[in-house]
Amino acid sequence: MADMLALFTSIGLSEQKAKETLKNEALSSALKDAVTQAQRVRGASGVDKTMGTLLYNMASRLKDTKRLTFLSDNIAQCKICTELQLAAALDFVKSHPQEPINQKAFEEACGVGVVITPEQIEDAVETVIKKHKEQLLNERYRFNMGLLMGEARTALKWADGKVIKNEVDMQVLHLLGPKTEADLEKKPKVTHKAKVAENEAKVKKDEVSLMEQLRGEALKFHKPGENYKTEGYVITPNTMDLLKKHLEITGGQIRTRFPPEPNGILHIGHAKAINFNFGYAKANNGICFLRYDDTNPEKEEEKYFTAIKDMVEWLGEFDSFLINVTVLHRGHAYGHNAPASPWRDRPVEESLVLFDRMKKGVFAEGEATLRMKMVMEDGKMDPVAYRIKYTPHHRTGDEWCIYPTYDYTHCLCDSIENITHSLCTKEFQARRSSYFWLCNALDVYCPVQWEYGRLNLTYTVVSKRKIIKLVETGVVRDWDDPRLFTLTALRRRGFPPEAINNFCARVGVTVSQTTTEPHLLESCVRDVLNDSAPRVMAVLEPLKVTITNLPENSKSDVRVPDFPANEAKGSHVVPFTRTIFIEQSDFREVMEKGYKRLTPEQPVGLRHAGYIISVQKVIKDAQGKVVELEVTCCSSDTAEKPKAFIHWVSQPLLCEVRLYERLFLHKHPEDPAEVPSGFLSDINPVSTSTISSALVDISVKEAKVFDKFQFERVGYFSLDPDSTADKFVFNRTVTLKEDPGKI
Repeated sequence: MADMLALFTSIGLSEQKAKETLKNEALSSALKDAVTQAQRVRGASGVDKTMGTLLYNMASRLKDTKRLTFLSDNIAQCKICTELQLAAALDFVKSHPQEPINQKAFEEACGVGVVITPEQIEDAVETVIKKHKEQLLNERYRFNMGLLMGEARTALKWADGKVIKNEVDMQVLHLLGPKTEADLEKKPKVTHKAKVAENEAKVKKDEVSLMEQLRGEALKFHKPGENYKTEGYVITPNTMDLLKKHLEITGGQIRTRFPPEPNGILHIGHAKAINFNFGYAKANNGICFLRYDDTNPEKEEEKYFTAIKDMVEWLGEFDSFLINVTVLHRGHAYGHNAPASPWRDRPVEESLVLFDRMKKGVFAEGEATLRMKMVMEDGKMDPVAYRIKYTPHHRTGDEWCIYPTYDYTHCLCDSIENITHSLCTKEFQARRSSYFWLCNALDVYCPVQWEYGRLNLTYTVVSKRKIIKLVETGVVRDWDDPRLFTLTALRRRGFPPEAINNFCARVGVTVSQTTTEPHLLESCVRDVLNDSAPRVMAVLEPLKVTITNLPENSKSDVRVPDFPANEAKGSHVVPFTRTIFIEQSDFREVMEKGYKRLTPEQPVGLRHAGYIISVQKVIKDAQGKVVELEVTCCSSDTAEKPKAFIHWVSQPLLCEVRLYERLFLHKHPEDPAEVPSGFLSDINPVSTSTISSALVDISVKEAKVFDKFQFERVGYFSLDPDSTADKFVFNRTVTLKEDPGKI
């Protein structure tokens, strides 16, 4: 076991990831064989982290292990070098299960040996942009840039998508210049003449706020007091009188409730429920109650009660109260001794005695239950109303040893609170019969239960049990690990609550279950942060630059707009001295075609500073790495306009930056067909990385936890609670533009 642990860490897996892999016998065996074979081929060259990641991904996704040696050889020989090639290789072997592999056909299918040069990328992008130049100049940044990417990718199948994207961005910027205020305005709606009438009547969902959707006719909900008009609603002789009393109490007010079980942290799916319940009430001038489904002391903790309330308040305002009820005397329930009991029709008096003994702790757990005398929609007979639990409650201690079930409490709490619309997800549809039955059996006001579709996201898990497993095994730090999709994690990551609410609006008021890609949520985040996150300059991989034609003690102030597209929204001042720092990637010692930033032959502009710098000397360390540049500067007013402007920092703050990618490798990590070894075997080994020596301009020194910024040209970042007075910690919220590899 120790040998295999050492083997797995030697290829770049973290110790934690290696230990998780060892728990999966099939995966660890396949990975061991793959690494051993690769080492045999590589000899003294060994297996580096990049190759190790490919071997791990291959071993975790390969169904037919008889092809493992073949694929390991091709990875070790550097024929399969990228994830794109690996995906093609896996598809190829999958489509040739019985045949001997034709190496030539395999290499052709996987792009082996195909070299895409920067010149080819530049030329291909230039061709695509020329094709659409007239439309680009007319529509500017409202043009569908994805079309340019798609056509360039088609022409260059094996090129790095990120490199193509960067080239497209640079050439578009060169053609159109920086975005203007007009570019940032919302694109007006344009429709085809044949669809004008239809589109006027049916406004696109992503252009309509959730309030408008919930206020509209789409839901076809009953009006308060008209519950009986709902299909399937059970009418008793007292229904109309009960509805009349209900209206007297509520005054016709819409009432909803949000009833989470306090045994975990709310997740993105709950955000839809919160928006649906609180939103429907708010849209109709009603009220929504936050109610804890406090029926299972074994799993409930005080921290979950607090966290649930915090997250609901974070997303929006609410009113709340907590309630619980009991009932037995009407003869619609009976004491039941497990296993199956003949006492379904026992006298009420006997059931009352049994129930009293349950309450006094006479029976052991599971020895007796209180059941309702009914058959549910799914065929389940006599659902449990009360059961015995000797687990102390986090608030009442040992005062109670009997606890009601959801089937018993939910409808009665709704009735007592005079809820008009009990909004539940589709899995509760089978409980509707028990909901109506119990209210009517007790002759109390009966609300209407409405079901809607759950919201699910790909590349994640939201099950509380599975998140606890991720925490316990050390895959994530806690419920608020920024790679998760719990609401506390999204807040820590830097997602604004407005963005989550907007996302729920885009998903819409659907009754069908929806599974959505994370990038749609990210898009909502970018929309909000673009308008709300001040711009600052930060350098993640610093390269020192000394401006030799400035005096040693030179220092001036540079004013940087918080929002360049609208400078009226404010600005901040940063120092500019003889020593600045730029991104290492903004300098290349050898000029390459299409590269527009700093080289010994090519000057570059400094954003906001009004200077252009030119390289005079490149300083390297003993290993030949560039560690410093000596440059001269001149005013951008007197020099020829450079091809690019780069960001920089001077007298900056040292900070730690945490970068995140998807936690799971597959879209559906819980699906056995997609991940046979279980979700814990599907963890992305490079889902997080830390840069400990990043630099950010001094304007952020007064920032508070969760404050959000756009690091110019880098991405959106949020100040993490781990920050101290000595060192700020920033989480990358999202990249500036969509990147399929990021969550």
